[in-house]
Amino acid sequence: MAERSTAAVDVADNSGDEPLSAKAGKATADGVAESHDTADKNTQDTGSDQKSPEPSVATPELHSGHKLARRYRLEECVTRLDGFSSWRAVDEKLRRAVGVHLLPADHPRARPVLAAARSSALLGDPRFVQVLDAVEENDLVYVVHEWMPDATELTSVLASGPLEAHDAYQLVSQISQAMAAAHREGLAHLRLTPGAVLRTSSGQYRIRGLAVNAALRGISSDTPQRSDTEAIGALLYASLTQRWPYETDAYGLSGLPKGVGLIPPDQVRAGVHRGLAELAMRALANDGATASRQEPPCTTPDELAKAVGEMPRIRPPEPAFTPPPEYQRTTYQQGTYGRPAAGPGPAVTQPVAAPPAPLQSRTGKALKWAVSALLIAALGLGSWQLADTLLDRNKKSDDPDTSTTNRGGGGSDGEKNSLPLAVKGAAEYYPDGKSQHPGDVKKTYDGDTSTYWRTYSFKDGPDFKPPFKEGVGIIYDLGSAKNVSAASILLHYGGDHTTVSLYAADSLAPSAPLNSMKKIASTDTTGTTAQLKTGQKASTQYVLVWITAMPYSPKDQYSGAGYKQAITDVKFTG
Repeated sequence: MAERSTAAVDVADNSGDEPLSAKAGKATADGVAESHDTADKNTQDTGSDQKSPEPSVATPELHSGHKLARRYRLEECVTRLDGFSSWRAVDEKLRRAVGVHLLPADHPRARPVLAAARSSALLGDPRFVQVLDAVEENDLVYVVHEWMPDATELTSVLASGPLEAHDAYQLVSQISQAMAAAHREGLAHLRLTPGAVLRTSSGQYRIRGLAVNAALRGISSDTPQRSDTEAIGALLYASLTQRWPYETDAYGLSGLPKGVGLIPPDQVRAGVHRGLAELAMRALANDGATASRQEPPCTTPDELAKAVGEMPRIRPPEPAFTPPPEYQRTTYQQGTYGRPAAGPGPAVTQPVAAPPAPLQSRTGKALKWAVSALLIAALGLGSWQLADTLLDRNKKSDDPDTSTTNRGGGGSDGEKNSLPLAVKGAAEYYPDGKSQHPGDVKKTYDGDTSTYWRTYSFKDGPDFKPPFKEGVGIIYDLGSAKNVSAASILLHYGGDHTTVSLYAADSLAPSAPLNSMKKIASTDTTGTTAQLKTGQKASTQYVLVWITAMPYSPKDQYSGAGYKQAITDVKFTG
């Protein structure tokens, strides 16, 4: 039973339907169908994909211990659906575990399954789970294939969280290259789901059910390359966000919110690798949805593999350094540790020499008195100098000329005493749940004015319309409560006009209501610098920089023409 979660059987799943191009059926993890006796009930046909009518042939009544060809002993039934069944079995001749699909010979899909299995076996690509045998015998058709107990389904991997950027890069690279090779031989998958992808203990990805799973379910497509490419895009999207890129929940993953459509992965989860996010959108391009940089969509696995190859290679994360254990001192003395005792009696530890006694001679006493006298003299001299300095300052403050001069320049004392406040962290603030670019907030206080956090381009402006969006901004963490007297904000776009306000916030929560915060400063600017002064020092640990109006700017390399803004640098003083 320990092998069941990593078996190479992938034919049925009643856990949720996915709206891929080839969506006549639902994907599965091995043997995790909720029902062994019913077919998919919520399946909907879309586009040109077709599914054969439900067969009326009964599933063969087989049991554990039954042998096929006097060689394959059936051990455990993992799926029983649509007139066929799938088993974990043992090849008694080679003494290894295998997977077996079984159908009656008069099943309407028996011939297509045999043809698909034999075609898949001829491919011989190690990136696919191999078909070992395809036989028609004694009114039965059965397909024997590899069983991989050391591999883990992508469904199980994603249950613990999204993949690191390097792992997601390896996934899309290996899967797209493998499917490109299969399509060059005229083979399509059409059931490429998280349950059809296995990750081995060495980090390699294997695909199971090539051509066979679609034949078992009666699935076909007029655009097989587009269907498989979109499926790879869905796998990459799920790996980056731990969300299924459609409104329905499937494969243990939550779908996207209702009515928002297909949104980029970096808007679903912060910190997503931008290049991989755009690649997923290009593979998932549907009804006009494309990547933010308007790159052409990828419609074949070969195009997707080439797009992956053109990306800068993503290196694996550096291994964490584990410091060696702290040295443990012992009471063993040098010369005795690890040596046997000289005599038959117990070993005796060498006595530790006593430290020398303090100076008790006449010379020692004289030296102590001399040192004490020097310390007393030094303390007296320091006290005299300190008193003289304080008296001199009092005399200068009583001078009328000096007093007049100080009154004239008194306005600059506060400025001279102002100190820069270090930013310890930041987070994007979006109470409406629609973020801009959360992964770029660090660029606003990294000291590099060539990097910046940017908003999306909006059609209406320059002022935001509260019913649709109140504004955009970033909350900064100063580490502890500080008196904030001013802020200097460098902007990327100039023009009429940018409105910036400062609020004292309670935390870095991105969805806290704005009316729970205290407004401490506000300004309008048509340039690329916004200077704000609080009037009186406001004590707070978290400061929200809130933009409620943005100038109109032309198209650039990141976004189209519209009302937009970007922050290149933020500095606080107190």
